[in-house]
Formats: sequence, C-alpha cells, structure tokens
Amino acid sequence: MPNPKRRHSHSRSRTGKAALRKPRVPLRACSRCGAMGRPHTVCENCGFYAGREVIEKDEF
Repeated sequence: MPNPKRRHSHSRSRTGKAALRKPRVPLRACSRCGAMGRPHTVCENCGFYAGREVIEKDEF
C-alpha cells in the first residue's frame, strides 16, 4: 500500500480539521418571550415567528 512521501503542512492539516468542527450558531432573543434561540426559526418556548403564532403552545 502506498504511503505519503512527505508530511502535510500545519495549514493543510488544520484546514482538514476545520471541516469537522461544529459550526457556531449565533443566538438571538425572542421578541415576545425573551428566550434565546436560533435566528430565523420558530421560538421553541412560545411557538411564535415573525409576530404570529406558528405552533400552539400553552401560555407561560
């Protein structure tokens, strides 16, 4: 089985490892209940998105 002739440079090996890293997702506060969550998604706490109710949840 063939083996590599030379070792990979630091930048080349770190570039490959960067693809495996979990991406950072910014958080935002919900405008209705103030819970932190992902942007551009329905709030998991109250079920609202863009000022209207998308998922029916019990009132808190």
